Amino acid sequence: MFALTFNLQNFLIDIKGPALAFLPVLAFEGGTRRNIPKFEAGTLLYVRVVKANPGMNPELSCTDASGKAAEFGALKDGYMFECSTGLSRMLLSSPTCPVLEALGKKLSFEIAVGLNGRVWVNSNSPSIVIIVANAIMNSESLSGVQQKIMAEKLLQKIQND
Repeated sequence: MFALTFNLQNFLIDIKGPALAFLPVLAFEGGTRRNIPKFEAGTLLYVRVVKANPGMNPELSCTDASGKAAEFGALKDGYMFECSTGLSRMLLSSPTCPVLEALGKKLSFEIAVGLNGRVWVNSNSPSIVIIVANAIMNSESLSGVQQKIMAEKLLQKIQND
């Protein structure tokens, strides 16, 4: 999600939907009127949808159901790309997506996947970010077995270089 604008009570966020969503300034762990987070326009945020009704802007939150920040908030560094919602659902599926499972055994990276098709990848090494992002994008039309084979070949090629 991208932070777009801010007024005294809400951030307006682009969630790739038909309308902008709003993120109340108090929807953060420890959020008070005096402790308002500061986000530049274009900041990438990992949020959850609290309410979505027809004819209303969706309401977002940066806390889990118990009010804790958990993994929600600003995503720093890394690389964000867009994919189909079908691929994002596959990445979030259980059991773990084969391409993520294979890459995760050998490479160290962080990933945040939104049901809206936005995927964020981060690692200490820019080359790992590129490898993971490309592997994910190339895995969409592959079966689970094909994803594992692709990831294993990719990892072998990296080790040989």
